[in-house]
Amino acid sequence: MANDCIFCKIVNGELPAERLYDDDRIIAILDIYPANKGHVLVIPKKHYETFDKVPEEELYATISIVKRFVQSVITALHAEGVNVHVNSGPAAGPLVKHTHIHIIPRFKDDGLSGLSLTYDAKKYETGELKDYATKIKRAMK
Repeated sequence: MANDCIFCKIVNGELPAERLYDDDRIIAILDIYPANKGHVLVIPKKHYETFDKVPEEELYATISIVKRFVQSVITALHAEGVNVHVNSGPAAGPLVKHTHIHIIPRFKDDGLSGLSLTYDAKKYETGELKDYATKIKRAMK
């Protein structure tokens, strides 16, 4: 664990998060600054600063959960697609230096460029964070 890592603090229960999934190696949470509402982060619990440092077995487990969430996000939110991406290393500009994978629901005319990695964060209205979490968790199989 990195002492100043926000994801390590979430894993350890020191900071709140809307958890969608939690097992012995991985958590999935809603991004509180989403590109689109329903934006999911899948995070290995152990701290790995870059994607290439994640051991293969743990990476496979993480990707397996990502795959499940891709379909769940599409189903729950009636999304027309998703962006799945990782920002790894300083030049990629990760805001949190703890490996995590983004699953961003996409909709026609949502204002996001298909290849852009920047966006203006949306804001959840009161109660919406829980509503989105409930919809996505219900769609998990």
